[in-house]
Amino acid sequence: MRTARAPAKVNLTLHVTGRRDDGYHLLDSLVVFADVADVITAQKADGLSLTVTGPFAEGVPVDESNLILRAADLLARARGLTGGAALHLEKNLPHAAGIGSGSSDAAATLQLLAALWGVAPLAPDDPAVLGLGADVPVCLAGPAPQRMAGIGEQLSSAPPLPEAALVLARPPVAVPTGPVFQGLSSTKGGPMAPLEDIGTLGDLVGWLGVQRNDLQAPAIALAPVISDVIAVLAAQKGAVFAAMSGSGATCYALFADLQAAEAAAREIGRANPGWWVAAADMLQSS
Repeated sequence: MRTARAPAKVNLTLHVTGRRDDGYHLLDSLVVFADVADVITAQKADGLSLTVTGPFAEGVPVDESNLILRAADLLARARGLTGGAALHLEKNLPHAAGIGSGSSDAAATLQLLAALWGVAPLAPDDPAVLGLGADVPVCLAGPAPQRMAGIGEQLSSAPPLPEAALVLARPPVAVPTGPVFQGLSSTKGGPMAPLEDIGTLGDLVGWLGVQRNDLQAPAIALAPVISDVIAVLAAQKGAVFAAMSGSGATCYALFADLQAAEAAAREIGRANPGWWVAAADMLQSS
């Protein structure tokens, strides 16, 4: 039996820079990963199967619509395998929350099963990986920070970022990705500023202060509570920056260390028992 972690993906920025003729939006995003994760286990079996437990197990499909099984089938077909695996997902991350948990699960499954089956893993730039979803390549390239562009297929390693911790907070609201993109006032924003001279947390905060998440405003229009979450995060002792991740509704705050982040997460959780709140280190390397 083998085990893999599928960490939460956090878009520290998300610039929408264009839209293709096929409707896909072009992005420019700094992606990091938080040390809070779903956990996937696998053992060899005759066919492919999936079971799910954990605090967010409810509503997770266990048929071929699940990205975990789609990723497993993709790898098996790509490597000409006829065997299978019994997979189990411990679902610790909320789904449809802007932190790419399904995509991270798929990426972790590709790596996990390559090791279990003794075959070469699929590369992040394999077109079949992008076919699983726009966030799967960056999750496969992680957990080191990545710059993600295009529709998710253009990846480059970010320069070293300072040590930091994150608090993630998600209110109990659904924010469908489609309507968020439809609410954009413009699809032709500029790209991120160059990722240079970010040696300290203060440098990172200063850089983030002049970047954007173009989906934050349309997400708030659909779910105004998101602005409250950002305000609560920003008001915590030790918080140096707060914004929304991805298309929402999860928001994040940056802290200098995990101790400060954990204290803030406890305070937020006590005051907002309906929110999902987690403190974690920002992962730095693969």
